[in-house]
Amino acid sequence: MYELFFEKLAEKIALTPGQQDIIKRYLIPKKIRKNQYLLQEGDVARHAAFVEKGALRAYSVDEKGAEHIIQFAFEGWTISDMYSFMTGNPATYNIDALEDSELVLISTNAQEEILKQIPEYEAYIRLQVTGAYMAMQKRITSMLSLSLEERYINLIKLYPNLIQRVPQRMIASYMGLTPETLSRVRRKIKNK
Repeated sequence: MYELFFEKLAEKIALTPGQQDIIKRYLIPKKIRKNQYLLQEGDVARHAAFVEKGALRAYSVDEKGAEHIIQFAFEGWTISDMYSFMTGNPATYNIDALEDSELVLISTNAQEEILKQIPEYEAYIRLQVTGAYMAMQKRITSMLSLSLEERYINLIKLYPNLIQRVPQRMIASYMGLTPETLSRVRRKIKNK
């Protein structure tokens, strides 16, 4: 169940089999069905989820009922409401499955225990946080400085399977567009 998790971990840090066994003791496997919530706004995020198989999204819903997707997570990615996970405050995001998914959960307490027992794990966490921060900066820069066409092309280049796995209305939400505007952008690109 934890193959991809440990594969991604090994890309960042070297662990002995004994250290892997320690980490395994703290991991919780979880399967969720398509459309099932992992987290709902207002609940506390007690776990971060690593995606072994499937796809999830994190999003907020505004007062008009419109969804605003802030993140997708596919195989090999981690997802949570990080503010809630780190502080214990209520979540501002919902997280649900776009496909039947297999996850590896780690609680805040488990993460702290692993950090105490395996100092190398801190390097992994630091690299994950740094990577997420850089991705967020790139996304903000893209939203501020690129045309809609350039943003869409970059998104598809970065995540080539996105359009096969995620409905167009969700891609539009992620880009901060209406589905109609995204359709116009796609038509414009196709006609070039």
